[in-house]
Amino acid sequence: MRTHQLVLQWIEDQLSSGELSLGGRLPAERTLAEQLQVSRTSVREAIRILEAMGVVRAGVGSGPDAGTVVIADPTAALGSALRLHVATSHLPVADIVQTRVLLESWAVARARTDSPALAEAAALLEKMEACRDTDDFLALDVRFHLALAEAAGNVVVSAMMGSLREAIQSYAGKLTANLPDWDATAARLRSEHRGILAALNNHDGGRAAELVAAHIEGYYKEAGLGPKDSDPAQPQP
Repeated sequence: MRTHQLVLQWIEDQLSSGELSLGGRLPAERTLAEQLQVSRTSVREAIRILEAMGVVRAGVGSGPDAGTVVIADPTAALGSALRLHVATSHLPVADIVQTRVLLESWAVARARTDSPALAEAAALLEKMEACRDTDDFLALDVRFHLALAEAAGNVVVSAMMGSLREAIQSYAGKLTANLPDWDATAARLRSEHRGILAALNNHDGGRAAELVAAHIEGYYKEAGLGPKDSDPAQPQP
């Protein structure tokens, strides 16, 4: 095992045993290196890996923000990894969209109507009603759909949904150039959002799941993302 992997294994063991928890701080770099009998370079390499994975946040200097703190941000790490693999064309955008449809349909079918996330989704929809800027609208749209996923109460699904959206967010924005009339599309999307929320408020998760699937697939089809067997990285006009 490479020496930085020894450090990673030690930190994983500490987290699993409860010796380290959310908000806790890792020992100082020198202390950890001496304790594990590895170089400080190995400790720094392990911390950089954990920071990229969204497990820790490394601070510098002195004061309350100094040191390496345990955090929880799986969405950012998963999103970054997926985005890179999408860029290599190893993970086709069409497959990412299909996976998103599966996850979000599952989530809304099981959404709890008393979840604060649904109230957040309604508030975001109100903002979208008055939004005329395309980029701002798309940013609100991302938050709206993540709120729908969160209403199911499954943190793994929420994290995966967030990472999938992040992985193809830039593609979704670029696809708007293929739309013949953005204002008409935005109006349709708002109407579909209202329909999804109405179904959830009526305790009809099955109907909401159908509407979400049609909503997502309809947008990408209109924007020119072809079927799965076409080249998804090159949307056709």
